[in-house]
Amino acid sequence: MIYYFSGTGNSRWAARKLAVLTGDEARDIIGLDAVPTCQGEARIGLVFPIYAWGAPEPVLDFARQLDKAGAFTFAVGTCGSEAGHALKKLAAVFPLDSCYSLVMPNNYVIGSELEDEATVCAKLDAAETELAAIAAELRENKPVSRVHEGALAGLKSGLANFGFNRFARSTKSFYATDACNGCGLCAQNCPAHTITLTNGKPVWAAQCYQCLRCLNECPQTAIQYGKATETRGRYSLRRYRAD
Repeated sequence: MIYYFSGTGNSRWAARKLAVLTGDEARDIIGLDAVPTCQGEARIGLVFPIYAWGAPEPVLDFARQLDKAGAFTFAVGTCGSEAGHALKKLAAVFPLDSCYSLVMPNNYVIGSELEDEATVCAKLDAAETELAAIAAELRENKPVSRVHEGALAGLKSGLANFGFNRFARSTKSFYATDACNGCGLCAQNCPAHTITLTNGKPVWAAQCYQCLRCLNECPQTAIQYGKATETRGRYSLRRYRAD
């Protein structure tokens, strides 16, 4: 069984590709009513995006409750380039037999402009090749650690990740422009369930996961985070690959 968490589709796509290649099933952890029992599972995998060199809160919470049940365990962290110590920290709460980082297109439009089309397509092509290699190793239950941690990994996964979770997950900079038509897609699809509609416009509670699904997938490009995102593009995996 492969469990995944995904914001704009990178990790969902990777998990589903792996499921096809390994003959497993991929399930979104946000859609689960309860943490499932893993009795009888030959393999248990976690696929998720790296946020500030760490695993997202819902992934860590889920992993802490997941019963290893004697299965071969693995995790894949999708990232723009570096994973830091995210996989090591996950392994501290859910022991892993294999772990990987998988480079995927940048979707953090808050921090910078998106990559150009050629770069996005090249990253996805390379990711497909890597996923095939990962799947072959998983089918053999081969213990592997192939993670690009990057420079100053301990500092980034420690201090920087703490700062992200403590301060950067505030929603105070989110807002909807007059382009919003009240479709409600943002509230419906928010993994943190932090968005509600008031008078036909989205309203955010104090914190979220910073997955940026609402911003990137708004059909009207109406959701912004501060002024910088008003001139930046939007990313969704579905523009490039069927998932």
